[in-house]
Amino acid sequence: MITEWRTTTFAQLETKLSTVIGKTTPFEPLKISTVGDLMMHLPRRYMDGTELSDLGALTEGEEVAVVAEVLDTKAYNLDDGGGYGSARKPRLEATITDRKGRLKLAFFGKPHLIKHWQQVLQPGARGIFAGKVREFNRSLQLAHPDFVIIDESGAVIAGARRNEDLAKVTGTRLVGLYPQAGKLRTWTIAATIGTVLDFLAGLEDPLPKKLRLEAGVIGLLEAFHAVHRPETKADAAIGFRRLRFDEAFSLQLTMARRRADARSHGATPRPRRDGGILDAFDERLPYQLTHGQTDVSDVIMGELAQPYPMQRLLQGEVGSGKTVVALRAMLAVIDAGGQAALLAPTEVLAGQHYQTITKLLGDLGHGGGLLAGASGGTDVALITGSMTAAQKRDAMLRAASGEAGIVIGTHALLGERIQFADLGLVVIDEQHRFGVEQRAALTAKAELRPHVLVLTATPIPRTVAMTVFGDLEVSTLTEVPAGRADVSTVVVDARARPAWVDRAWQRVVEEAKVGRQAFIVCARIYGETPGSGKAKKDAVRSGEDLPTPEDAEPAIAAEDLYAELTAGPLRDLRVGLLHGQQPADVKDGTMRDFAAGDLDVLVSTTVIEVGVDVPNASVMVICDADRFGISQLHQLRGRIGRGEHPGVCLLLTRTPEDSLARDRLEVVSETRDGFELAQADLEQRREGDVLGASQSGSKSSLRLLRVLDDGSLIERARQLAERELAKDPELTNPGLSDIVAQVEHRAAGDWLERT
Repeated sequence: MITEWRTTTFAQLETKLSTVIGKTTPFEPLKISTVGDLMMHLPRRYMDGTELSDLGALTEGEEVAVVAEVLDTKAYNLDDGGGYGSARKPRLEATITDRKGRLKLAFFGKPHLIKHWQQVLQPGARGIFAGKVREFNRSLQLAHPDFVIIDESGAVIAGARRNEDLAKVTGTRLVGLYPQAGKLRTWTIAATIGTVLDFLAGLEDPLPKKLRLEAGVIGLLEAFHAVHRPETKADAAIGFRRLRFDEAFSLQLTMARRRADARSHGATPRPRRDGGILDAFDERLPYQLTHGQTDVSDVIMGELAQPYPMQRLLQGEVGSGKTVVALRAMLAVIDAGGQAALLAPTEVLAGQHYQTITKLLGDLGHGGGLLAGASGGTDVALITGSMTAAQKRDAMLRAASGEAGIVIGTHALLGERIQFADLGLVVIDEQHRFGVEQRAALTAKAELRPHVLVLTATPIPRTVAMTVFGDLEVSTLTEVPAGRADVSTVVVDARARPAWVDRAWQRVVEEAKVGRQAFIVCARIYGETPGSGKAKKDAVRSGEDLPTPEDAEPAIAAEDLYAELTAGPLRDLRVGLLHGQQPADVKDGTMRDFAAGDLDVLVSTTVIEVGVDVPNASVMVICDADRFGISQLHQLRGRIGRGEHPGVCLLLTRTPEDSLARDRLEVVSETRDGFELAQADLEQRREGDVLGASQSGSKSSLRLLRVLDDGSLIERARQLAERELAKDPELTNPGLSDIVAQVEHRAAGDWLERT
């Protein structure tokens, strides 16, 4: 926890908002508690008081602010008691126009207020009207909106105001419209920002002047004024550029500091030893490594031999052989007297890794005496949260004693009770589901920092790698090992062509009859159970927060489809059901049966998305495929065609042909190039979601940056950050030191919230 900042800049920005404005309760729904939080609550768009708004673009339920002209007004019930208790309340109805369409306004109040508003809202007057769009008598209207009357230049006409906060912020030509929550209106936010800008007068800039000039950005306080009180949209753009640069630079400086810090710590060198378990493993491999696997392995072996920790990200196409590369690294560490831990995001994936690694090792996976570097083999232990106390205790003892050279597990490996004899290598699979702090929690279990190898099957464009994985060096596998079959992908319109769905089930039956297997994937576990609320608690989602139209039909549930298929088209097949809400022993048993060929079909949720290796599987049917993102569909499809049999992936959807969701499916059907698909995914959605961060409960850490649009800015920020750190390795510059401290402080806070 930071108790004292080295600069007054961050001390001011971290000032509690309540000490400046006297209250913060209305800002709590927006998670705004400090002055800096408010400064970074930026307008979502700007309104120009000189231009009329398009009233035809309004939709029911949205909070809007529009510039329009008054067409007419009419008062009702002014002589009917004049009080709110009257059966017929005094009201004023007005019509405003953008000279093309019209919108009704409704005001309620005492007679003297109605008369005053009617006098102000003269036909031809121009105003800014703000409120929530609602439907009344089959027409849209604003009920009791805030408003001010303005002249043609956008300035407020004195004496013609109905909202003081609104009047305060319409003196400039552009009016910022802010995201809002609860009863907090955009005008109140804007007026409060004005107060805070006064409080920040004289704010020092944390970036050195020379650095700002080289980056081509304005000062920080000037940027705050530019985005919150712009005269023109060009002013706002210049202010936003500074804030985007700050985000890029602070992240790159922190990552550069982490890289330097990792190299400054000693690690036990783990050079490859001839005649050990690695050589024995290589001799037994039934296939040749690809050139890519060999090249990456050589790099990893070289880094393992260094006296400082390896920090490497290995990304590879689905089926490119990352597991074998990681296993060879683990065996090299075991030969050198150490242990390796493999961290997986789910129990299904951890169990699959355990099965895959023990199968690859054969009798080499049943040895012991690893700390002496014996070549006779090593034990492999599995630790998950759902294991019995006795099972977990046995695995923990083998890890702590050094008997188990490879320890595989889920988040359970992060527990305080898990200890290792000599942890030399940490392998983290599907890194995007873990945070940096979780990685650090595992590496802290070694006396000297262990080497770290991070795996991901989600192809990552360079700019994303620089932001999300900026503290790691990156290697890429693009080749697919020989013997992998081709996979064709077809989009099936389940609404327009229901016969095609029947044909899909028939294809599954045909494949099973010739000895092959099939996956059927659903986007949710449970169906709608009236009154139970079960569907609302369904834990399965696409993991990518894709928008679903309100009128969309509910996604097909795995349990419902399993019952339907086993009673219908697949009744003669051996069908299993797998999802994340089942007990661990049920999941493990089902997965073992399917991998052994004792099941023909597996109806599943996305728990089979990564790591599941069943070479005999040749068909995949993805129901409601539009509920998944591009990269996730690519990952799912990667579960078939892993052997000699050609595969077919059927994407079932009920979405219209001209929808964005259908476009997404067509992209997946046209290519198997993961990097091309990752780029397409980025173009449609935020980079944090592309990496699947929402599956672990956190959003993208990038607030302003967009890696597709800001690639050159990120590159430049990285260059400047590395140069500044090279000049000042200890970050004696207070501003730069506080920049890193703030990033680390917030990262630690996110980590604590997730644990």
